[in-house]
Amino acid sequence: MIKTEDLTKQYGKLFALKNLSLDLVEGDLFGFIGPNGSGKTTTMKILATLLQPTWGEAYVCGLSIYTRPKDIRRLIGFMPDFFGVYDDMKVIEYLEFFAAAYRIKGQARKKVCDEVLELVDLGYKREALVTSLSRGMTQRLGLARVLLHDPQVLLLDEPASGLDPRARIEMRELLKRLGGGGKTIMVSSHILPELADICNKVGIIERGELLVNADVSEVMRRVRDQPVILIELAEKRPEGGSFQTLENVMKLLSDQEVVEKVDLRKNDVIEVFIHKGKTVDDYAGLLDTLIREGFRIRSFREEEINLETAFMTLTRGITA
Repeated sequence: MIKTEDLTKQYGKLFALKNLSLDLVEGDLFGFIGPNGSGKTTTMKILATLLQPTWGEAYVCGLSIYTRPKDIRRLIGFMPDFFGVYDDMKVIEYLEFFAAAYRIKGQARKKVCDEVLELVDLGYKREALVTSLSRGMTQRLGLARVLLHDPQVLLLDEPASGLDPRARIEMRELLKRLGGGGKTIMVSSHILPELADICNKVGIIERGELLVNADVSEVMRRVRDQPVILIELAEKRPEGGSFQTLENVMKLLSDQEVVEKVDLRKNDVIEVFIHKGKTVDDYAGLLDTLIREGFRIRSFREEEINLETAFMTLTRGITA
């Protein structure tokens, strides 16, 4: 549905985008991650046929951005980070205006406007003035607008930008529903944990160059090549306030062949670094060893790697 080959945008000596190659298929929900100024918006504008690349090729639904831009625009819905609204219109009038621009007529126009309003949960605001909407409602209205013509591909540039926590949750759930409907969605965001929840693929871009393009699970695997186990004891200190129990546990763990080193975090959480290349089969026996030695364990878990950690590990915060 979206394919780019060495896509590049250059301004003088500055590369806003450099040799970007992507391949997204139907149903992909692709999280596009990068620092401000890394090339995310440039990529989306090129795919939306609003910006010409310096060189390279891009296809949307099999159509070239060079030869079929008008056809591509009928197949996509592009929602920029900030978009203008007509403040003196009611919500329903705003949607009907754009539905008319998409040449949706008569009863079909009324039906599709009602459907997208319900989809974004703004049915109760249909007669409200656009100017009276909150930031979160305005974002949902913008998403409703790009859904009017039932596009096959959605390009959403920072759709959760500036939203409060509740509005971000609502936007995330809405994107999940859209992704489940078979649409191909490219969404950029710097709110990384939310992308991990909804995306099946992610791309990390920095200074115009794509550093990572893989399934979410594959990205996590690349970042974490050394398992870290976090252990909490049910009784951290014996009577009298001594740290002897913690010390005994840490010494026992340090003596295990699979363990590289043991540290103590705040709140008496024991941090166990497993040798690189070891798997869960290699260190699963640590819990049995602790229990056999009489230690009471409150929790024993592998430290999770989230998308935020992966992003910080793989990038340096450099922009073009």
